[in-house]
Amino acid sequence: MIDTHGLFLLIAAASAVIGLVLLIAVGKLNPFLSLLVVSLALAAATGMPLGNIVSSFETGTGNTLGHIAIIVGLGTMLGKMMAESRASDRIAETLIQLFGEKRVPWSMMCAGLVVGLPVFFEVGFVLLVPIAFTVARRTRTSLILVGLPMVAGLSVVHGLVPPHPAAMLAVEIFHADVGRTILYALLIGIPSAIVAGPIYARFIAPRIVLDSHNPMADEFAEQEPDRRLPGFAISMATILLPVLLMLLGSWAGVLTSPGSRANKALLFLGSADIALVVAVLISFVTLGLMRGFSRETILRFSNECLAPTATITLLIGAGGGFGRILQDSGVSQAIVSVALHAHVSLLLLGWLVAALIRLATGSATVALTTAAGIVAPILTHTPSVRPELLAIATGAGSLVFSHVNDGGFWLVKEYLNMSVIDTMKTWSVSETIISILALLFTLALAAVI
Repeated sequence: MIDTHGLFLLIAAASAVIGLVLLIAVGKLNPFLSLLVVSLALAAATGMPLGNIVSSFETGTGNTLGHIAIIVGLGTMLGKMMAESRASDRIAETLIQLFGEKRVPWSMMCAGLVVGLPVFFEVGFVLLVPIAFTVARRTRTSLILVGLPMVAGLSVVHGLVPPHPAAMLAVEIFHADVGRTILYALLIGIPSAIVAGPIYARFIAPRIVLDSHNPMADEFAEQEPDRRLPGFAISMATILLPVLLMLLGSWAGVLTSPGSRANKALLFLGSADIALVVAVLISFVTLGLMRGFSRETILRFSNECLAPTATITLLIGAGGGFGRILQDSGVSQAIVSVALHAHVSLLLLGWLVAALIRLATGSATVALTTAAGIVAPILTHTPSVRPELLAIATGAGSLVFSHVNDGGFWLVKEYLNMSVIDTMKTWSVSETIISILALLFTLALAAVI
């Protein structure tokens, strides 16, 4: 059983999250300041040494921004080039033709599943969000109805399906078979994405009223409506180039000899930052110079699109700082302790440990990899449990209820221009639907194979 101090840490963490929501939603305090104030208050309340509090928050913020800031900046540049060249219009128009206007949410879910396979959630999001803006504008559809299925597709492959980096790491920790894991993950993940994406979006979209003015959507709105649309092939090739590079990077060990020059080159090109740099530079040619834009115009596009990302980047960083405070204050350890003392099946335990770490730290990747490390020794004493299903169940737990300490929460909130409460009603609930359904489908599959 958890001791008194552990119980106090859990109550303090819950109070911090509630206080954060109240400060932003009721007190109308700037979200970045709210995260900073609540993080410092939680650290002090849990007894962290005063000399360590600020450095802990700065470490969490810096670690998060070191990855996210580059991705948001480069992804926004690529999105701007797609919008100004009207490549996003071409892709949106083709998707609408293929699926029909009534099935646009399904097309966006499929796009999320495909594009998100080799990339982290944030990368897939910034690649696809310009298309979501364009589809919503062209079909006069709620951005929630378009965007929520997209992020559901991205989230499913992020947590469940190899060769996504996080899911692949879980496969390696559990010594699971990659092929069977992919097969089972698709059988489980696609139905979960359908319910959490198109079906839930149909339910919740009419109940959420978005501001008609969306600063990020305005940045991606084309400025020259008479300009001829680029070809679908060149448009798709440009947006999928970073996806292809990252996919090659994830399979570098299979395609080349480990440690060889070719292997190192693929790993270098396959990193998210380098893949996006290459894609942005290529887009300056395929969607810029080849479309008749001057070098000066391309420079203006790449400069002016960065200003609206400042708020998003700060919020994501502050969410990372809050997550680090939760870890350094001992809250995360208290949560894991609760999970380990629960007498449940191994599949459910893997899900529960990952879910609790996810709630405490905000990171699905951290939750999945940490929980896998905790549960893996138990697997050796439980030969009846298939490691492939344990990897999927643990991945499902890592997706549960994204909230204010998750950078993805703020990314979705700011780009879709929602309030904190509306983001919880849409994104957080969608994530929870995926998590719970994936667990239930995994348990059902375990019963029949």
